[in-house]
Amino acid sequence: MISYSKKRAIRLISPHVENLIRKHTKFKFNLSTIRSESKNDVELFTALGIETSCDDTAVGIIRSDRNILGEAIKLQQEIHEPKGGVVPTLAMVYHQTFLPQVVKSALDNARLDVVRDIDVIAVTRGPGLAPCLSVGLNAAKTLAIVLGKPLIGVHHMEAHALTARLTNPELKFPFLVLLISGGHTLILLAHGINKYTQLATTLDDAIGEAFDKTARLLGLPWLKGRNGGPGAALEKFAAAGDPNRYQIPIPMTKEKRTKENPNMSFSGLKTSINILLEKENLDLRDFQVKRDVAAAFQATAIRHLSDKLNLAFDWCKERDLALNGLVASGGAASNKAIRTSLEKLAHDKYNIELICPPPHLCTDNGLMIAWAGIERYRVGLIDDYTINHIPKWPIEELGTISTASSSTKY
Repeated sequence: MISYSKKRAIRLISPHVENLIRKHTKFKFNLSTIRSESKNDVELFTALGIETSCDDTAVGIIRSDRNILGEAIKLQQEIHEPKGGVVPTLAMVYHQTFLPQVVKSALDNARLDVVRDIDVIAVTRGPGLAPCLSVGLNAAKTLAIVLGKPLIGVHHMEAHALTARLTNPELKFPFLVLLISGGHTLILLAHGINKYTQLATTLDDAIGEAFDKTARLLGLPWLKGRNGGPGAALEKFAAAGDPNRYQIPIPMTKEKRTKENPNMSFSGLKTSINILLEKENLDLRDFQVKRDVAAAFQATAIRHLSDKLNLAFDWCKERDLALNGLVASGGAASNKAIRTSLEKLAHDKYNIELICPPPHLCTDNGLMIAWAGIERYRVGLIDDYTINHIPKWPIEELGTISTASSSTKY
């Protein structure tokens, strides 16, 4: 018989999953037993990943041999564009509305049964928007606990970093990582699963946020689709523009102290664009003006990224670290101009490979969460069913955040 508390938990998922659970209620689960059954590198297993850290509701299903079995995603661009950006409470409501359908769609696309075929439940635990994280985490915890599946709480940025190992099986640790998105800009040294050294971050805006703000400043309509949004719209305009028509100062280059600081700063770029528009009295009704300003902004942002990456490479060289590649991931890493510049930097100057996941795996998705779950599960990093979301979660704290003890009773 299902207890009242379990009935309430089941209803957080969907009637479809509730019906499945009611058919399989005679089970006993013990977290220590689940840990002891952690899969090795040879035995195949399947993970379902849930991603709700921002405005996209995404679910992905992957087998441990890197076979992508299915995925589904529900975008919210049309909801947030009129608001000028993502509204956390509104995004939460749409996650609550659509997550059950997205879970079912992913399972249907994979032609899998959640009870019989899924071995591991992975979910974004943080960082991200607190109201949004809670929706995905509560759903994942409910699925895992009532089905007796291991639960893996995933760090969103580690998932982006590890996606390169999904698409490039030969990639070994250590490697340098550039994670660039609307919410984060990080340069990391990846030592292994759950172990990273942060070499640099942004002092203010993330690069993707700067792209988005500048796009709104120029009055660009959001690009529709999975790899769309305001930043993608700016990239499209910049591709047809002249980056040399307008001069925009590169951040942190005026003083030696800031030049040698490995951290980045992007908030001043938007200010520089605003000053340029007012000083030159530019007419934004002229589409070529928009294209040229977008191109100048993008070129300057890329130059700033490259400057700081050079410092990171120097840091590694000083410590005789043999890097196995430069990984670029996150939503902004789908930008073709950024990729081209990074590839030239990595290959021509440092003679290492640039590894970028396909664009649809750079933006937030459920597959990257499922794969990170697989990577963590293989090394025994299984979480307790009582874990909470962590909206602000420095990646260097990964090894210090407890997965909780196995003594919890249910």
